[in-house]
Amino acid sequence: MTDRRNSNRRSQAWFGAQGRSGMLYRSWMRNQGFGHEVFDGRPVIGIATSASDLAPCNAHLTRVAEAVKRGVWQAGGLPLQFPTMATGETLMRPTAMLYRNLMAMEVEELIRANPLDGVVLLSGCDKTTPAMLMGAASVDLPAVMVTGGPMLNGKYRGQDVGSGTHVWKFEEDLKTGRMTEEECFFAEGCMARSNGHCMTMGTASTMACVAEALGMQLPGSAAWPAVDSRRMETAQAAGRRIVDMVEEELRPSRILTREAFENAIRVNAAIGGSTNAVIHLTALAGRVGVKLDLDDFDRLVREIPTLVNLMPSGKYLMEDFCYAGGLPAVTAELLGGGLLHGGPVTVTGRTVADNTARAERVGSDVITPLDAPFQPAGTGIAVLRGNLCPDGAVIKQSAASPHLLTHRGPARVFDSPEAYHAVADDPDLDVDENTVIVIRNAGPKGYPGMPEVSNVPLPAKLLKAGVTDMVRVCDGRMSGTGYGTVVLHVTPEAAVGGPLALVRDGDPVVLDVPGRTLRLDVDDAELARRREEWAPAAEQYVSGYTWLYTQHVEQADRGADFGFLRGGRGHAVPRDSH
Repeated sequence: MTDRRNSNRRSQAWFGAQGRSGMLYRSWMRNQGFGHEVFDGRPVIGIATSASDLAPCNAHLTRVAEAVKRGVWQAGGLPLQFPTMATGETLMRPTAMLYRNLMAMEVEELIRANPLDGVVLLSGCDKTTPAMLMGAASVDLPAVMVTGGPMLNGKYRGQDVGSGTHVWKFEEDLKTGRMTEEECFFAEGCMARSNGHCMTMGTASTMACVAEALGMQLPGSAAWPAVDSRRMETAQAAGRRIVDMVEEELRPSRILTREAFENAIRVNAAIGGSTNAVIHLTALAGRVGVKLDLDDFDRLVREIPTLVNLMPSGKYLMEDFCYAGGLPAVTAELLGGGLLHGGPVTVTGRTVADNTARAERVGSDVITPLDAPFQPAGTGIAVLRGNLCPDGAVIKQSAASPHLLTHRGPARVFDSPEAYHAVADDPDLDVDENTVIVIRNAGPKGYPGMPEVSNVPLPAKLLKAGVTDMVRVCDGRMSGTGYGTVVLHVTPEAAVGGPLALVRDGDPVVLDVPGRTLRLDVDDAELARRREEWAPAAEQYVSGYTWLYTQHVEQADRGADFGFLRGGRGHAVPRDSH
C-alpha cells in the first residue's frame, strides 16, 4: 500500500498540531476508539450522508456509508461520517426546493469547518444531489458523489408501475371510476417496494445521471438499484477513489468545466430527463463560475434525440435501464455520433471517452441506438420566450402531447394551486379542452420555494369526457415523474410582477413550441394599464429562514440560488480558537 502520510495535508492543521490544540483534537477523537496511528498524516475523508427516516429515498444511506468507509480504510485513509439535512420531496412542506439552498449552505460550511482533505457525498432524493454538489463545489476540496440508487421496479397486477408517474395515472383512474379507493391503497405498496429513490426518470434519477455525466460520480453508478449488492461495491470503490483524488488534488473546479456542463445538458436530453435539471445545473454552474444561460438548454439539445425509453416519457424503469447498460451506454452512443465532448476529466482521473470505451448497450428497446431513437432529435426540453415569459420558460416536449405543442386558447386563471384544486372537481367549472389553465404565484418567491405543482390534474369533468391532456402554464416546477403539456418556470414569476400576474380569464394564450414562443394575445397598451393597477402582495414572512429565502432567492433562469452564494469561497483552514 502506498504511504499516504503527509504532514502538509489540510487535516494536519488539526490532528498534526503541537501542544494543547493538537492534544484536544486528537484526544476527543480517540473517545471513539481510534488509535494514535490514524492521526499520522493520512488523508481524512468526510462521508456526508443525508440519511433520514423523514426522507424515504435516503433512509438506507447509513448502510451505503459503511461501504464507503471500507473503501477509505482499504486505500489508507481515515473515514469520518457526518450527517447533513435531508430535503426529501416526498414529505417536506411546502416544498423541498425551499430548503435546497439551506442544505447547500450546510454542506459547504460543514466541509470547510472540519479537518477534511476530501469528501464523499451520499444523496438520494431530488434536491439532496444538487445541494451537495453545490456545497462541495463552493469549497472545492476533492469530492465524489455516490447516489443511493433507484427502487426496484414497481409491480401491480402483472404490470410495471413507476413511482410518481403512476400516482397521477391512478388519481385519474380513481376520478373516472376505473379504480376503487381500496385498489389505490393496495397499489401504494406496489409502487415503492424497496429502498431507493424513484425508479422512473424523475428528478432523482435524472440528477444521479447528471452527476455521472458531469464527471462527479463513478461511471455506471447512477443506475444500480439501491438494494443491488453492486450499489455497495460502487460505494466501496468511491471510498477507495477519493483517497487517490486527494493525492492527485483532483478538485471539482477541474471537473466542472463548461464542456462538462454541455455534456450534462445533452445527456439530460438523451435520457428524457427532468426539467428540474435546468434549475439545478444553472445553480451549480453559478457556484463554479461557468457561464450557463437558459438558452443553452435549448440550443445544445436541438440535435439530440431521446434515446431512453423510460417513464414518464416511455414505458420502462430504472432497473431496466441499469441492465441495458446504464448511462455509460448512452454516453458511448452520443460520443459515437460526435454529440458529446470526450475530453473532460472525471472523478476517475480519466476522461469521459476513456470511461466509456468499453461500454455496451444491451438490447435496443430500453436504450435505443442513435440511428433509430426512441424519439427524434428536437423532442427534449424547449426554452420559450415571449411577452408572457420575457426571461424564459421551459417545456418538456417528450412528455407533452404533440397536438398541443402549437395551441391557442382562452386562459382560466388561478392565483394559487390551492385555488385550482378547490374547484377542479366542480362539474360546472367553466373550462373545455381548449382552455389554457394558468397557475400563478408558485415561483421561488411567491409560494415560496417554487413547488412541483405546475402539472395540476385535469378538471374532473374533462377527464370523464375522455380528455387526456390540456395546456397548463405556471411559474412553478413539475416533478420529473410527471407528464403533460405543461409550460414551467415562467420567468419573471408573478409574485415579482412578471407578466403572468397580468393575465385575466379569457385572455388568448398562444403557445408555439416549434417557434419557441409563449405569448399573451393582448395589446401592449392594455398590459401597461394592468401593470399600473398591479401591486405586490404583502410580505408573508418577517423573520426566520423563509424570510431569508424570499429576500435573496434569484429567479428560475438563474437557478433559484441565493445571490450571495454564487461563486466559491474555497477551503482555507479556519482560525484555531484553542
